[in-house]
Amino acid sequence: MNITLLGCGRWGSFIGWYLDKIGHNVTIWGLSDAPQFIEIRDTRKNNMLTFRESIKVTDDLESAVGSADVLIISISAQALRSFIPRVAQYDIRDKKIVLCMKGIEVNTGKRLTEIVEEFVPAETQVGVWVGPGHPQDFSNGIPNCMVIDSRHDDFKHTLINEFSSDLIRFYVGNDLIGTEIGAAAKNTVGIAAGMLDGLNLSSLKGALMSRGTREISRLIKAMGGNELSAYGLCHLGDYEATLFSQYSHNRRFGEMLVKGEKFSLLAEGVDTTKALVYLGKKYGVELPICTMVNSVIAKEITAAQALCDLFLRSIKTEF
Repeated sequence: MNITLLGCGRWGSFIGWYLDKIGHNVTIWGLSDAPQFIEIRDTRKNNMLTFRESIKVTDDLESAVGSADVLIISISAQALRSFIPRVAQYDIRDKKIVLCMKGIEVNTGKRLTEIVEEFVPAETQVGVWVGPGHPQDFSNGIPNCMVIDSRHDDFKHTLINEFSSDLIRFYVGNDLIGTEIGAAAKNTVGIAAGMLDGLNLSSLKGALMSRGTREISRLIKAMGGNELSAYGLCHLGDYEATLFSQYSHNRRFGEMLVKGEKFSLLAEGVDTTKALVYLGKKYGVELPICTMVNSVIAKEITAAQALCDLFLRSIKTEF
């Protein structure tokens, strides 16, 4: 397949490397002044990977879009609304779009596929690629399982057949709402896990995983999805990589936040948390963990006080 990666951050660059490795024709596009793009263009390397000469690297968006059968977008979730019109200005009627990114639009609570579908032709097939794993682990040959989901059954089955290897086993998603909300929300739970690490309360992560999954499952159900999706690879299955890994930006953000330190990299969970609180109010779903994380980020309450408040909540049955 002719595949273009739009975005050359740690995920976008890894996907380009991976798909080239398993035999596809790959183009990586990035902004001409972006340090990550310049490094890949000039050295064919970044801090994780070495890119073969078979991968085309370009800052020409028109040619990158025009040469592709499949466009894979991997950028900041909050930048998607301003970026997708740039892609849609070209002829993409026969293109297929895959979002390898996790988030919810902070101002509207919209899922990322909903944003894309506002701008592309009605016949354009859109899907998502989410699930556990870090590029650093994959690049070291450590395998994992991921999910591809779409409203278009033929599309997601085609992608899974084309993209599977002994490094990544793909499962077929069958609940786009749950897949997208679950994948985004695990970053909020990751921030909460980092807060526990920063407070030297890491033993509470088991309770966090249990209650966090249940909380998100209620939201998914209220939004019209399958609540069991929260227990799948998009959410609970991604907890190890997000709540425990040294590579998790969201866990690290939460840890540094409670220690009063500044985290300089992108933590998608910050804006996602605001969006989840908005969705909880919109759909009438109680989200105590999400609300607590949001209040701590906003500096309305300390992490220690927020944790105390969670423990002092009224008695409830577990299920």
